[in-house]
Amino acid sequence: MFLRYENFREYIRFYPVNTIILAICVVAHVGFAAAASAYGVPAPILKQIFGGFVKSLEQGIVPEYWRYISSAFLHADFGHLLFNGFAIFVFAPPLERALGPMRYAVLFLFSAVMGNIFTNFYAGEVFSLGASGAVYGIFGAYVYYMIFHRKAMDPQSKKTIQTILIVGVVYSIVVPHVNLYAHLGGFVGGLILNGLYTKVLQGRYR
Repeated sequence: MFLRYENFREYIRFYPVNTIILAICVVAHVGFAAAASAYGVPAPILKQIFGGFVKSLEQGIVPEYWRYISSAFLHADFGHLLFNGFAIFVFAPPLERALGPMRYAVLFLFSAVMGNIFTNFYAGEVFSLGASGAVYGIFGAYVYYMIFHRKAMDPQSKKTIQTILIVGVVYSIVVPHVNLYAHLGGFVGGLILNGLYTKVLQGRYR
């Protein structure tokens, strides 16, 4: 289920939304790196100003609501981008095919927003970047299938998701500067929204 056999053109044709998401992340990372080099300003500072999710204890609720989405397409460094990009590249395609491009796009963005909402209400002073909230939303969508539609996934794919989630939870707790709340919020968002999708689609075809 998660093994990718498509060539580059097939991947773009079969998974257009996923391709656009990955392209935006890469272009944004390269663009901020180029701007940092050109203007002599560290890239993290530019990202904090122009798109990162920034919450201070004095500020309270983040007033610039576009940051709830823009921060999902920015990453702290190349390793961060590579990690999330790989997860999106490998694990998202079956979900895009199952849901359709538009519903998948909404789930990705909704999960990212939910991750930042959890961050806003449960984390302290924080500067957050990355698509990991959306990635965990993808995992949450698969967990919905695993619980309520067991035949939708093969046993090996279920084991893969279970293993990744166990490792991810431990990693989120043990490793410093990892936004556990974004992961949790994204996971909840993906699980709930995929449940709503399934209920709506089932009702439509009855």
